[in-house]
Order: sequence, then C-alpha cells, then structure tokens
Amino acid sequence: MTTTPIHAELRRISRLLPRNPINARTVPLVRAATRLLALVPDRGVETVRLPSGASVRVHRPPTAPTAQHPAPAMVWIHGGGYLFGTARQDDALCARFARTLGITVAAVDYRLAPEHPFPAPVDDCLTALRWLADQPTVNSDALAIGGASAGGGLAAALAQRVHDEGEFTPALQLLVYPMLDDRTPTPDADSARGHRLWSGASNTYGWSSYLGDTDRDRAVPARRADLAGLPPAWIGVGTNDLFHDEDLAYARRLTEAGVACETVVVPGAFHAFDKAAPGATVTRDFFDAQCAALRGALA
Repeated sequence: MTTTPIHAELRRISRLLPRNPINARTVPLVRAATRLLALVPDRGVETVRLPSGASVRVHRPPTAPTAQHPAPAMVWIHGGGYLFGTARQDDALCARFARTLGITVAAVDYRLAPEHPFPAPVDDCLTALRWLADQPTVNSDALAIGGASAGGGLAAALAQRVHDEGEFTPALQLLVYPMLDDRTPTPDADSARGHRLWSGASNTYGWSSYLGDTDRDRAVPARRADLAGLPPAWIGVGTNDLFHDEDLAYARRLTEAGVACETVVVPGAFHAFDKAAPGATVTRDFFDAQCAALRGALA
C-alpha cells in the first residue's frame, strides 16, 4: 500500500484533519457531536419510523412524483465506521441527489455497533429498501443502493443479501470509498502519511465492534466467494484512502465475475475528502461521476 502526494485542492484542509481519530475513547464524543445535528430544523425532509426501530429521512425531488408517474429512487446509507453517524449528516448530499436526478432518496438511520452488531444494521437497511419499494410514487424497477465508507460496506452487503433472497434487483450499487474488507492490514507509517480521518487502528476497532463473534465469511462483503449475479456497481476512492486497495480488489473481482463495475480513482484524495472539502472542484467532479452512473442505471 502506497500513497501519492495529496491533491493540490486538498492540501490546506488536510493539515487540519486527524489521522487516527476513532477509538473506544473518542467514539462517545463523536456520537455526542453528531447528536447536535438534531437541533437543526428539518426543511423539506420527512422522517419515517421503521418497524425495527430504525428510521429513514426521505428527500423528494422538486417535481413531486405521483402514483401515475412514479420516480426512480435510492436507499442511501451513511458512513461512520459502523460505530457512529446519522442520516442527518448527509442531508445536503441526499437533497442534491434528489434535486439533480429527480429521484426520491431514503437515507437510513440504522442501528450502530457495538450495541447492535451484524446483522442488525443490514436488517435495517433491508427494511428501508422494502419500505421505499412499497411507496406508490416510487418506481420499484428503478431502485439503487448507495452509501459512503461503512455505508458503502452496508450497501455492498445489502446488494449481496437481496441477490440471495431474490426479492429485489437493484439497478446499481453506488459504493463511495466503501469499507469492504476486515482483512486490510494496518499500513506502516510511510504508507499512511497521506491518510486522513480513518486509520488502520480505527479500521480494526470498527470491524471488531461490528462483527463481534459472527461468521466473518457471511458478514464481510469482500469475503464472499461468489460475486456473480450481483447488481452493477460504481466504486469511487482516492489513492490516499486506506480502502483504496481493498476497493479496487473488489472491483476487479466483480468484473471477473461478470458484474459491470465502473471505478473512479481520485489521485491524492484521502478518505471522505468530499466531506472535508465540499466546494473543491475535485469534489464536484466526484459527485458528477456518481450522478452520471445513477442517471445511466436508473434511466
């Protein structure tokens, strides 16, 4: 695992970002900080409680779909190492997807590890997908599953589960720097020099909290032996992301299994760079690439 010089647009913000922010001591603090998002008034977002106790935040397009003219839709799954985070943190992103593509986006507030290890988060995401597909204003033949970081890992796991159960055929799995493989090694100091916001130590802690004593071959998306028949995929990741190698390895395996998979690799970008630098051109290009993939798949 090697890193490249940090992208010119990201260098300034990179100096302010931690390299190893998540551990047993900091997770309660991060959770407390994300709870402050609940103080922001909802604007044009509907919250629906699901039977599992999880919920979805529903973002609708400017031109409201109807039962006579249903729209495509996407389940979106937030990141946070399986340990923290909330659907609210992606309100702006989900609203932008809805506005740009004319789709309904349901962002899942799934239960978090270690209190709720595998399979609870995947169960919540499946419940959200079922709820979305049942909406009369949603075209259930044009559904996507998307997520970032741990949310990307859950999106991949959900795609595998619905394939096995035969209940849905998603049009696309949109995997944004996804957390896919618990076997990714902790890099040495030189290799990790360009990493930000997620480290090898954080990764080990996140996976162990999520997996507990479950069968890892069943729970970890990259451990699945047979990837044939899965939905088409889009995978985007930066060269300075801890997940770079595991994401490209998964993309290769999808392609070898006959699954259409587009990859976008951003030179010099670290984990969650688009969150850290939302106004950068490299971030806008990254979002545009996601929209292009969704537009093609949901057409």
